[in-house]
Amino acid sequence: MGSTLSHLGQQGEARMVDVAEKPVTCREACASASVLMGQAGYAAMVEGNNKKGDVLGVARIAGIQAAKRCSELIPLCHPLALS
Repeated sequence: MGSTLSHLGQQGEARMVDVAEKPVTCREACASASVLMGQAGYAAMVEGNNKKGDVLGVARIAGIQAAKRCSELIPLCHPLALS
């Protein structure tokens, strides 16, 4: 790996890097989060009594959608296939 940042031009401007020739590799990522909530809200979530439905299921889907949209949300991020 070189000693310079490949995403910066000679004047320090941000630029995309061509990754077309980069070999496909297997990568794995793990994410976690902490949520602070009151006892009543926690009990409703665990018991499935939340008025808005399955809290954890919705959070799981939101995480998957965020992972799939990284290239739209993060500057200079290339779209990558997820499996």
